[in-house]
Amino acid sequence: MSEKAADITADGFRPEPVMRPRQQVENQLRAAILDGTFANGDKFPSEARLAEQFGVSRATIREALRSLSEAGLISTVPGAGGGSFVTYFDHHRLADFISERLISTLELGAITYEEVIAFRALIEVPAARLAAENRTEEHIEQLRAAIAESEATAVDDPRVYDIRADFHRIVGAAAGNRLLSTFIAATLRVTTPITHASLRISKLTRQVLQDHTALTDAIEKQDAEAAEELAVKHLDFLRSNAAYGDGPSAG
Repeated sequence: MSEKAADITADGFRPEPVMRPRQQVENQLRAAILDGTFANGDKFPSEARLAEQFGVSRATIREALRSLSEAGLISTVPGAGGGSFVTYFDHHRLADFISERLISTLELGAITYEEVIAFRALIEVPAARLAAENRTEEHIEQLRAAIAESEATAVDDPRVYDIRADFHRIVGAAAGNRLLSTFIAATLRVTTPITHASLRISKLTRQVLQDHTALTDAIEKQDAEAAEELAVKHLDFLRSNAAYGDGPSAG
């Protein structure tokens, strides 16, 4: 008997855990999505057909499909013409997912708006620096367009908050890091109020526009230090003027 075989005999064989049927189904379906067998928008076979192919119950198929849905790889449409469709979970859908969970957490009182505003500074300040380093001419055009649209929108127009938030989303995109821009977009969706009395004051609105313009100038000049300093100043201004009773500012 070889030395290696003797060692195995002495230690005993170590059984590998057998995957549950649901896990086997899920793994194969996930692999079929990721390797392109099923493309974005493709419809999976019916539960009955999948159960037949895998040799498992329809309940097992439903469990596997539910797990893939929670992972953002498929979406399920009810009804006669429905079914399970491949839907890639890109960074835009990740932002939706994060913002939905963040809103629920806020409503439960597990975190506060003040904490979300503070978190914005942690991600948007470095994003401003990165935007100055990585921006393209298209990003500058988008930032200028967002400022112009904000200037042309009345302060009591409900759209004004989304328009101002768009400015920050563009800065996040210009940073060149999709994970960073995902968290910026998610927190903006949470902090954008339906109404916010303090920033309806014309003086404060003008300050927001001035800050956005100065930050855009710094990003266009690719002055990373100035962009970082201006981002700190702007977010401090928003924090000091946020009416937390109605939700903080999206400026």
